[in-house]
Amino acid sequence: MGPDGGMAQLPWRATAWELRPMEYPAVRGFPVRRGRLLAPGWWWSATTGRLIGYGSAAMRDALMLLDRDPQVVGIACRPVEFVWEEHGRLVSHAPDLAVALAGGAVHLVDCPGRGGPSRRLAGRARVVEACAREAGWEHRFAVAADPVVTANARWLSGYRHPRCSGGISAARLRRAFPVPTALGTGALRLGDLIATLPAVYHQLWHSLLTMDWDRPLNEETLVTASPTGRRRGGER
Repeated sequence: MGPDGGMAQLPWRATAWELRPMEYPAVRGFPVRRGRLLAPGWWWSATTGRLIGYGSAAMRDALMLLDRDPQVVGIACRPVEFVWEEHGRLVSHAPDLAVALAGGAVHLVDCPGRGGPSRRLAGRARVVEACAREAGWEHRFAVAADPVVTANARWLSGYRHPRCSGGISAARLRRAFPVPTALGTGALRLGDLIATLPAVYHQLWHSLLTMDWDRPLNEETLVTASPTGRRRGGER
């Protein structure tokens, strides 16, 4: 879909190398289904500084974890749709997400949920995977993360926006956490907890501060300053 909202359908092999999926809007939305506990929604991305759509709880969680990953530098929702003929009929599939990595790789990601991909989705994914390889990309399914990792990310995601940084510099944070230090102790070194905890959470999300993500986050969690943190799109 172009900037003017017009759709363009082109031969894959003729155009794959020219595509810039991170710049495209979604070619297909998500329906609202009666009885579903989660309706489609929007995720504000700290990576891009923009809203990204999602259509399920599994996709929202996958989007959240990708947004936190320091190797991810770009994310787009359904920027391309593949259309082909199969057994005399047209078939189409738009992978849920496109992800750009720091090394230049592009991944197309489908988010099937805990039950894994259906037979129908797996069959369509094989075609998309073959197309992706021709462009030097990769197709994969998002795997449900450990519940503790997901819970930690869900809490810290509430502090991902730049407004939560509290104006506390990276140098001050590194002085507060020079070695593995209890989260509460380091936050107190910075000042009043009401003001400093959001900044600590913000930088844990942005990888300026590190911790063991496999353990539940609490005031005793050991936190250490990392040499560098990733500059996010939302912090420009």
